Amino acid sequence: MTQIALIDDDRNILTSVSIALESEGFDVRTYTDGAAALAALTSTPPDLAVLDIKMPRMDGMEMLRRLRQTSDLPVIFLTSKDEEIDEVLGLRMGADDYVRKPFSQRLLIERIRAVLRRREAAGEETAASEADKAIVRGKLSLDPLRHSCTWGGEGVTLTVTEFLILQALAQRPGFVKSRDQLMDAAYDDQVYVDDRTIDSHIKRIRKKFRAVDNDFASIETLYGVGYRFREV
Repeated sequence: MTQIALIDDDRNILTSVSIALESEGFDVRTYTDGAAALAALTSTPPDLAVLDIKMPRMDGMEMLRRLRQTSDLPVIFLTSKDEEIDEVLGLRMGADDYVRKPFSQRLLIERIRAVLRRREAAGEETAASEADKAIVRGKLSLDPLRHSCTWGGEGVTLTVTEFLILQALAQRPGFVKSRDQLMDAAYDDQVYVDDRTIDSHIKRIRKKFRAVDNDFASIETLYGVGYRFREV
């Protein structure tokens, strides 16, 4: 469930907007001042924050400034009609959008959905670009766009599945990948394979690399846990 943090010193707004958001399926956390909200949002970040600019103890501008030092959490400002300067400044400081008071709850909900959609699309684009990046780990070189793999300059021919498994391991050297994680990386959600299939792929990958380097030992087995890539 998508979690929204709502920060405003007006309890009537907190109550009415919370009810509207919850009726749309959101999980809502409410706060009446910026200082308390900042501590909570830093320790357990929600998916998006809606915050008023004018608040006691810490106003929305200061809260956003501090939040942006460590987080890219999506933020929508609630502003009054006479706060146009604050709106511009807030957007420059990193707010994603703003809604003027008095506002339609439906408008706020649609703005929230729009910001969340943009964030999701940006995340998918980033993930896709990361997956397309060439990887160099010691003697290993992987180029996903060309489906090219070399070890010490020697070409190694891999199947698509073998390439995806090796790519998943090489992206984070030293980190263990479970068999389930490797299955997710290499197979479509609709395809079922068991643990032994991954083991067989790893065995074939090792064999292909040892054909060009008899000392190849960069794919390590952690029995009962999974596999990891060791950069040499």
